[in-house]
Amino acid sequence: MNEQDRLLQKTVIKHLPKVELHRHLEGTFPVDKLYQLSIKNNLERPRDFESFKKEVQFPKESSPDFLTFLTKFRNDWYRSLDDVYFIAYHSVKALVEDGLFYCELRFSPEHFALENDFDRAQITKLIVQAGNTAAEEVGLKIRYLLTFNRSKQTSAEMIALYNRLKHLDIPEIIGIDLAGDEMNYPPEQFRDFFALVESDGLYKSTIHAGEVTPSEQIWEAIRNLHAARIGHGTSTIDDPPLQEYLKQNGIALELCITSNYQTGSWEDERNHPIGALYRKGVPVTLNSDDPFIQNTDLSDDYIKAIQYFGFDLQDLIQLNLNAIAASFLQKQEQDILHTDYLQKVEQFKQRSLGGAE
Repeated sequence: MNEQDRLLQKTVIKHLPKVELHRHLEGTFPVDKLYQLSIKNNLERPRDFESFKKEVQFPKESSPDFLTFLTKFRNDWYRSLDDVYFIAYHSVKALVEDGLFYCELRFSPEHFALENDFDRAQITKLIVQAGNTAAEEVGLKIRYLLTFNRSKQTSAEMIALYNRLKHLDIPEIIGIDLAGDEMNYPPEQFRDFFALVESDGLYKSTIHAGEVTPSEQIWEAIRNLHAARIGHGTSTIDDPPLQEYLKQNGIALELCITSNYQTGSWEDERNHPIGALYRKGVPVTLNSDDPFIQNTDLSDDYIKAIQYFGFDLQDLIQLNLNAIAASFLQKQEQDILHTDYLQKVEQFKQRSLGGAE
């Protein structure tokens, strides 16, 4: 069996060290742990585990359906701060099962706090504490991004929450993410918020843009929201000047093959833009987005990248090096991560591909 065929085996590719920049904690929960929470809190969910999974996850072989996808996100799982700690801890601990080496995990304090009106600052500290504890136990390198949802918060509300959270002075939080409905809440509505973030200089920003909207929204996110990365950005494929700008300025796209298919934002997986953009030299990265909701994992997306775009091991490695270069770490930390990552890759080659012809 040659190297390419081995990489197509799930038992092999899951061990490839991976760097992920676009993964939402709210879409990462281990389904068995969420089931435990559901039973413990006596939620109105199926008591049979298989039925529970069918209700809370997107049907894996289903046609794209954005509304169905959205219904899978719920914020009524938690009845106590212990519940939040429990699910955050187990979510981070499970990341290494998918080969994650470094992850910038994003989460919305508002999501976890809304149902019970928990203190948002307390929730933020709790999630980072749970994630750090789990990451240390399994040897995962992790940092965090704070997500602000454009369809749930106005720019003024975002500013108020941001001003509270930035005073927590948590060094592991290194970025701000703007998520939510980009069609009805375009980026220009949030210029004031991101002007503040930019002037503070505490965090870099990543903006969901160009997923279901034209590339003009990506330009807006870069020029007026000071985006250092773009969440999704599939419409970049239609804008050659934007492609060149991203290349020249090192602004990476956080692309997600399976997620884009299930939401209907890019239904033709075999012609997903990641293949063509990568070949053009645009800085692209490969991510899972919401693997729990999608009933999938990041390794599945790697297999699709091999099958659909002919990516070989060096291409996959380069995607991860792109992600390290686009991470929100300081340059010195990036350099260390780069070296450590290549060492892990060599170990992977010896252990998993040692017999490849």
